[in-house]
Amino acid sequence: MTTRYTDEEWSQIIADAEKRIKVDESKKYPIPEIGSEDFTRTVDHTLLKLDAKSNQFDDLCAEARVNKFATVCVRPNWVQKCVTDLKGSGVSVASVVGFHEGTYDLSQKVSDVQTSLASGATELDIVINWPDLKNKHFSKIYTELSALRASAPRPTTLKLILETSQLSPSEILAGCVLASYAEFDFVKTSTGFSGGGAKEEDVRLMKACCEGKMRVKASGGIRTLQDAVKMLEAGASRLGTSGGVWIAKEARESVEGVKNGGECERPGMATRLFTDY
Repeated sequence: MTTRYTDEEWSQIIADAEKRIKVDESKKYPIPEIGSEDFTRTVDHTLLKLDAKSNQFDDLCAEARVNKFATVCVRPNWVQKCVTDLKGSGVSVASVVGFHEGTYDLSQKVSDVQTSLASGATELDIVINWPDLKNKHFSKIYTELSALRASAPRPTTLKLILETSQLSPSEILAGCVLASYAEFDFVKTSTGFSGGGAKEEDVRLMKACCEGKMRVKASGGIRTLQDAVKMLEAGASRLGTSGGVWIAKEARESVEGVKNGGECERPGMATRLFTDY
């Protein structure tokens, strides 16, 4: 492991990036055709409630298989079951690390990584120690992130959860810079368990920081087709949500409504309760 730079040196790197990065608030990024498989492949179908039962993961995987989502995202203890349930489906399994507080020590996070990978996860959503980020402990954060990247080398996909509801724009930018230097693949807005979820302005900032280096995942409070489209147009390429089935249904009905000259209705609530994620 290496600290690479001191906190003061990191502060200068981040300040230089802040001067350089420009956010275009009016820009709408191109998105996959609504109702297409490429559109549903933006969804990480998510179930992270601690009291979730085995049959709920059966349902989660069946829904992901039918709708051809990118992944299911679950806690480490459910990864192996989901890998088995999804065999041959083309749907990957993502797991979480240091969830949801982010303040676990490095050894616990490495243990989460090892458990998840051994069980068959191919993507890991890792919570940054955001109190350290707010306190400008940049060297400590980079050391942790680089160690986690070393413990999960590519082709494992790493996403860094920033918990944007707790951060200022400057702190969000700092988190993106550190993730980029540590060779993460995505930065992600939220756990969905602490404060608010994804906001368009945060996604736009993250996209501007990541252009050409990483991708952006929006998560937290994405429940409707309209929510999904807004986040994708703001620059997200992946969506973390427990409402993917209903977003996919709205998308299909929207396409059919256009074909038939009518309007689609919002589908009812899920039988599996929504969380903020």
